[in-house]
Amino acid sequence: MITLKSDREIKKMAESGAVLAGVHKGLQKLIKPGLDTWEIEEFADKYITEHGATPSEKGFDGYKFGTCISINDEVAHGIPRKGLKLKSGDIVKVDMCVNKDGFESDSCWTYAVGKISPEAQKLMDVTKEALYKGIAQAQVGNRLGDIGYAIQHYVEDENHMGDVRELIGHGIQPTIHEEPAVPAYGEKGRGLRLRPGMTITIEPMVTLGTWKIKDRFDAKDDWTYYVTEDGSLSAQYEHTLAITEGGPKILTSQDPEEDAKYLKD
Repeated sequence: MITLKSDREIKKMAESGAVLAGVHKGLQKLIKPGLDTWEIEEFADKYITEHGATPSEKGFDGYKFGTCISINDEVAHGIPRKGLKLKSGDIVKVDMCVNKDGFESDSCWTYAVGKISPEAQKLMDVTKEALYKGIAQAQVGNRLGDIGYAIQHYVEDENHMGDVRELIGHGIQPTIHEEPAVPAYGEKGRGLRLRPGMTITIEPMVTLGTWKIKDRFDAKDDWTYYVTEDGSLSAQYEHTLAITEGGPKILTSQDPEEDAKYLKD
């Protein structure tokens, strides 16, 4: 079932999103070579709780942490690992959800660690732009396929990178995973029609090689996560947004100037 949110509910989700965005802005300063991934988890947990919210992923389906931390060829669902230190040249994805006063938000960002390669930088740039290509299509009356097509065409046809299929965006609120499914691939004019009050995440995951992924099991932590099938680098960017009559509204914005046209009431 898809629930349509009121203006009040969307405003409350934006308050949750502001806490989440604050974590990401803090990580921009924190992430550097030598940082232990556990320090990312500690920073996020402390920031979220100090701002009157809770990390929604902690305890969700038995997950133990507030963040997912995926490095280089790790596509998604990597965990914070004590003793795993970031090194110059890495790219690290930090994905998390926040609940504030019962309202959810979800966002992932990719960070460069020290000096990265031109190829890694281009991957990050293309992935972030792909997110915004998708957001631009999140208009009342458009269909989910319009979002997916915009992302896939930009990633694969224009930039010859891999557009991950198996992991997709989703509806959000009242829980962190709701209907509808929001793929980062698709066909124009196909899929569910977007209506005012829908709240969704758009979260392209892009690789430098094949779009195919595989499981990797970490025996030490008894955890399975996803990596690129060919070992190529992967990046991800994600925002939570609301579909409104005035256009898509980003609820997890980190940059009011960059996102100005997507923040209007």
